[in-house]
Amino acid sequence: MTGSQHRARAARTAPPGPPRRATLRLLKQLFTDRLALMGDNAETYGDVVRIAIGPKAMYLVNHPDLAKHVLADNAGNYHKGIGLQEARRALGDGLLTSDGETWRKQRRTIQPVFQPKRISRQAAVVASEVDALIKRLAAHDGPVEILHEMTGLTLGVLGKTLLDAELGGYETLGHSFEAVQDQAMFEAVTLSAVPQWVPLKKQLEFRTARDDLRRIADELVDQRLANPIEGGEDVLSRLIQSGSGDGASRERMRDELITLLLAGHETTASTLGWAFHLIDEHPEVGERLHAEAVEVLGDRLPEHEDLRRLTYTVAVVEEVMRLYPPVWLLPRIAQADDEIGGYHVPAGSDVVVVPYTLHRHPEFWTDPERFDPGRFTAAERPPRYAYLPFGAGPRFCIGNSLGVMEAVFVLALAARDLELHKVPGKVVEPEAMLSLRVRGGLPMTVHPRAGATRKAA
Repeated sequence: MTGSQHRARAARTAPPGPPRRATLRLLKQLFTDRLALMGDNAETYGDVVRIAIGPKAMYLVNHPDLAKHVLADNAGNYHKGIGLQEARRALGDGLLTSDGETWRKQRRTIQPVFQPKRISRQAAVVASEVDALIKRLAAHDGPVEILHEMTGLTLGVLGKTLLDAELGGYETLGHSFEAVQDQAMFEAVTLSAVPQWVPLKKQLEFRTARDDLRRIADELVDQRLANPIEGGEDVLSRLIQSGSGDGASRERMRDELITLLLAGHETTASTLGWAFHLIDEHPEVGERLHAEAVEVLGDRLPEHEDLRRLTYTVAVVEEVMRLYPPVWLLPRIAQADDEIGGYHVPAGSDVVVVPYTLHRHPEFWTDPERFDPGRFTAAERPPRYAYLPFGAGPRFCIGNSLGVMEAVFVLALAARDLELHKVPGKVVEPEAMLSLRVRGGLPMTVHPRAGATRKAA
């Protein structure tokens, strides 16, 4: 056999993976512990794994070079996949779920809102919102549900920085998005085998949530149409300017707004929840954060230029996203046959890059389960595609700069002025939905630091 024949034969070979007799165990993990499903198989079978569950086969990719191939080098061959397809029922064809020319047009419309210069001009707004949050937390006598507070903060920041609108009156948003995530993941793990008309509690909650999200999006558009902003640079203004005013245009605006509301608040809120948990588990990190915030900020609010000075705080955010990436799964569907790592991947296959396992790859991370922000202050860093908290390639997260600034400002001001501790007995576990969130919330007690002072926003 010639060398070319040998390579052709190898390229038709399926990757290794669990045997068919493991189907029941895999199904159980798919329903109850998706992180273990990905992690156990990557550890057992290597960097390309074929996981067959019933009629479906999923290809797990767990190496920087291979992630680069799927997300960047051959991105045109990979459309959005499992989970995001199911979420389309609520999100429509927004930026998160669309593909092809539709996605490119949407990206061009919204991209200017996220330009670095514009985001830097929003720093004062973000700092003011964070300052108000810190004051609310300091006023609590008993335990506070920190994830609820982070959701309120991130929605408020999103409204003022990206939409030029107040979202404080839409208290149902967070609950509605939870229902959307629950239903999308339920459909994904059941392979959409349960008809949508079946009146399960989960499905009824989803329908209510979908209607609520559409109502809120329509109200936001109507408010802006009634009160246009001359030369407006926000998302609402740009969507209205790009539309034709017909029914299809109105539906696209709704889809984009619902997507932005979900993606714009959920990922940052989840990151902050994990950050407070990890800082509580590692008090020495909290003390270093406090010392840096006092040194850099004194008693004032942070500014955009402080992101270059709050180096340890930035490193903490980066390490939190390494261990608990808010987007833990990057699902794709192969449009044509491909070769990944020397293995054949047929057209139509579900291909998943999993930042959660990639961020723990022992070849690229020393003692990968350990929380160590110093990894991100060291001179030598891992390969680019070994760390993907915001994805990569053409679909790199459009809001990464705003999300990092918001998280850094929250941790800096919270560490300077407060101490937060989990309530006794609280067990913190991850829940892998569309985002990687803390299961069941995160109640914490809040203790103002002695001598903490702040200037008014």
